[in-house]
Amino acid sequence: MSHLKIAFPAAILLGGFLVCTTASFGTPEMAKQTKKACGYCHVQNPPKKGDPKAKELKDAGKYFQEHKSLDGYVEKK
Repeated sequence: MSHLKIAFPAAILLGGFLVCTTASFGTPEMAKQTKKACGYCHVQNPPKKGDPKAKELKDAGKYFQEHKSLDGYVEKK
């Protein structure tokens, strides 16, 4: 019974961590696909995992997020 008092809450806590973790959507494969550096789309270069600024995107990043490609994107000057 004493093992259950520890194991059950630990299992619930572990399950909560697994469900609540966020996935990283930006990948090196996207950089290869677009042939652009991370800083082209992200405000923070390179984006650091866990930092709130890592999710901030420039106009190019927002365009890529909507269209899944940079084809047709015109960079503002």
